[in-house]
Order: sequence, then C-alpha cells, then structure tokens
Amino acid sequence: MFDLIQYPFFQNALIACLLSGIVCGLVGTYIVSRRMVFVAGGMAHASLGGVGICALAGWPPIAGAATFALLTGWGVQRLSRRREIRSDSAIAMLWALGMGIGIICSYMAPEFLPNLSSYLFGNILLINTTDLWLLGGLAAVVTTVFALCMQQIITISFDPSFAKAQHQPVRLMEWLMMTLTALSIVAALKVAGIVLVISLLSVPQITANLFCRCMHSMSAWSVVIATAGCLGGLLASTWLNVPCGAMTVVVLILIYIICRTIKIFFES
Repeated sequence: MFDLIQYPFFQNALIACLLSGIVCGLVGTYIVSRRMVFVAGGMAHASLGGVGICALAGWPPIAGAATFALLTGWGVQRLSRRREIRSDSAIAMLWALGMGIGIICSYMAPEFLPNLSSYLFGNILLINTTDLWLLGGLAAVVTTVFALCMQQIITISFDPSFAKAQHQPVRLMEWLMMTLTALSIVAALKVAGIVLVISLLSVPQITANLFCRCMHSMSAWSVVIATAGCLGGLLASTWLNVPCGAMTVVVLILIYIICRTIKIFFES
C-alpha cells in the first residue's frame, strides 16, 4: 500500500486530505455552532442540480455545483431574513429541487455521466493539480477569515442579537460565512461526495466539542480530527479496496465513538 506514495495521483490525494481538513474543520465549526447542519446538507444535495445542468451543456460540472450551492445558501439566507418562509422549509424545497434537476439533466445528457457516482460519493484519487490549487486557495481564504474575524464569528454563532447591538457587521458576516460554507461543500465533493460531504462539516466538530469548551480550541481540534479522518479513510480504503468517501465517514464516526468512550470512562 505504501508503494502508492510514489505516484502523483496518491500524492495529490494526501495533499487534498490536509487541505480539506483545514477547510472543513474551520467552516464546520461555524456550521455546528450556528446549528446549520441541515442547511449545509441541503446546499450539498442541491448542488447536484448544477452538476446535471453543466453536464447537459458540456460545461465543467464543478462550476455548476458551486453556482447551485451558492444560490441555495443565499436564497435560504434571504428568505429566512424576510420571514417569508421558515429556513428548514426553504432548504427542504431547494434540496429536492436540486436533486430532481440534477438527475433529470444527467439522464438527458448525450452520454449519461459515467462518473456521476464520483460527485455523489466522492473519489479523492481523481483530484488533479488544478483541484489542489483551488482547494489550497480556499484553505488560505478560510484560514485568513477565521484568523482576522474569529471574535465576530463567535458572537454571531451564539448570539447574533447581541452582535447587532454591539454594532458588529452581522449581516455581512452571515453572507460571508454562507458563501464560505457553499464553497467548502463544493471543494470537498471529490473527497466525500454530495451524499457524504456533510460528515466532514459536522462529525469532527461534534467530536471536538466533547472536550473543548471554547470555539478557538474547537476549531483547532476540528481541523486535526477532519484531517485524521480523511487520511485514515484514504489509507483504509486503499487497503480494503472500498470507496474512500464512505470509508472516511466510517473512520470519523469511529474516532467519535472512541473519544466518547474515553470521556465516559474518565467521567465515571
């Protein structure tokens, strides 16, 4: 198995694990703290609509996924602010609409997408140099935003009303974080896929929250756990010859179970 390290595609996969861990670990901390896991899951599934439309038009599917994820996130943000419809109802409709459009367009394409499963379930071994540059750029942006705006992110995550009373740019930060959430989802599609990407944005944070009592430490440990889960999933899937995305989820859940067991043991 370790002979694979000499191959460029496996080296790309290892780098992608590290970058995905940074992006999903940080952004996922905001998602879990703000209780937006269902919203993020809806954005991920709605992005299939963009994949299908771009497949039908002959455009890069990842661009369509990004567009649909952004539009879904912004749409939910706007509707919930105007109180025209509850956010969970809005995301449910956009979730179903995106999935429906994606499946219809995929079947209408001249040739049915042979790698549709890679968008649904992920295949980190297909990541190329261009993907790494995009993922690296996003990791740099996310890290910079969290380093410069951590206090504002903490405030709007737990008490947006207080943040507004303190004259903080609540609306701007909410739109910025929704945008980063959408881009993080799309960036991680080749790692875990549309169906499973939400695990990278929630399970590491839930695990870190077992031991962390502040958002700073929770963010740091989420990055460590997400990276470990991606690397463990990649190595285990290579050894067992199973899909990497699904194996990554299993590894993350196992890490949570182990950490939970350790906490219960020491508390008792």
